[in-house]
Amino acid sequence: MSAEKTNKANADIAAMTYEQARDELVKVVADLEQGAVTLEESMALWERGEALATQCENWLSGARKRLDDAIKAKAETN
Repeated sequence: MSAEKTNKANADIAAMTYEQARDELVKVVADLEQGAVTLEESMALWERGEALATQCENWLSGARKRLDDAIKAKAETN
């Protein structure tokens, strides 16, 4: 699969919530572990898994920043 096709195939990931991306990542891992797909399909699944993991990390990093900001703001008001 070309990089352009991969980007198009994974374009939906940017709009996913953390929970959606996490659940899809679990499915991708399960599909890969079964080993019942071709090499081409495995590569596409792996690339999708990487994109999903990045989306999850972005959500978690954003959540951590919000928590840190809230803690900092509370400390400044005390």
